[in-house]
Amino acid sequence: MAFNRDFDKDPFIVIWELTRACQLKCLHCRAEAQYRRDPRELSFEEGKALIDQIYEMDNPMLVFTGGDPLMREDVFDIAEYAVKKGVRVSMTPSATPNVTKEAIEKAKNVGLSRWAFSLDGPNAKVHDHFRGTSGSFDLTIERIKYLHELEIPVQINTVISRYNIDYLDEMAELVDKLDCVLWSVFFLVPTGRGQESDMISPVEHEKVFIWLYELSKKVKFDIKTTAAQHYRRVVIQHKKREEKAQNKDIQYLDALTQQGLTGSIDGLGRAPKGVNDGNGFVFISHIGDVYPSGLLPVKAGNVREQPLAEIYRESPIFKDLRNPDKYKGKCGVCEFRNVCGGSRSRAYAMTGDYMESEPYCVYIPMALRKKESSAQ
Repeated sequence: MAFNRDFDKDPFIVIWELTRACQLKCLHCRAEAQYRRDPRELSFEEGKALIDQIYEMDNPMLVFTGGDPLMREDVFDIAEYAVKKGVRVSMTPSATPNVTKEAIEKAKNVGLSRWAFSLDGPNAKVHDHFRGTSGSFDLTIERIKYLHELEIPVQINTVISRYNIDYLDEMAELVDKLDCVLWSVFFLVPTGRGQESDMISPVEHEKVFIWLYELSKKVKFDIKTTAAQHYRRVVIQHKKREEKAQNKDIQYLDALTQQGLTGSIDGLGRAPKGVNDGNGFVFISHIGDVYPSGLLPVKAGNVREQPLAEIYRESPIFKDLRNPDKYKGKCGVCEFRNVCGGSRSRAYAMTGDYMESEPYCVYIPMALRKKESSAQ
């Protein structure tokens, strides 16, 4: 996989929602998952054709999500087909009784590169409330032990909301104790079952970003954020302060910012450029609808009617999302717009316009500060 990937042409990551069926009732569920499978789901043959198309787009990372991917009996056949082609596949199943030792062994045998579980609290009380199902926490911890036994790398996904913001130190301790390779921290976007009232405030977002940056310097696991593009701005600001204090040259950080590069290439093959909805990122629903992300429900096409590459490269929705100079409000004039760009999903959820400013960012761009000072 080339790190000089052109996001106008090929995505860095593809998320495929295999099914919307799931046994859990999570408070924030983007998919508003149901207990039964939808008869309109992409078939096994359609899935293979889709994988062929994904592979042809410079072989991006592929993540199976849902609902619960394990609600599909053919999930491991689909995964095996992808892995044999050379696609790196990860899966984010729900922690339900479907996650048997046998299922985990199958995942290992077909060559899944990583298994991601959700943990939204450091204990059963917090996590089970968020997941709408009692026993979910204990089951998750038990299944993580299985994964370690089989030496499958474990990723923990956590949605940060007002329900767990007071437990983040304990959460970090738990991720460390569970010997996970990556803590993927999602910042709630009010879509599906997620509500605006569940979100933390803009100031709390900033505080959590600073806390995450400090934590990242101390822990052995990696930290990745989702729907928190402005975390990249916080990281760059802190690195600049630290390097200035040591009298180091910070011009390279300014250059990275201008080019939209995060400079965060690491052993996990993370994106060197700032991925955003529709910009290096594409989501395919259980029925083949194509979206800039699962949190930005603006349909750009359907893989049953049009090739995925054509939708990703030519759709006006995707093209606009890949042009930070078209962003509105303060995002459009922000000096970090190429590396950050704000959450396009949250902008859409809060304003109805995916090109509007990130509504949960407290930063005032330099251009606006200069304008304000010259007006005084």
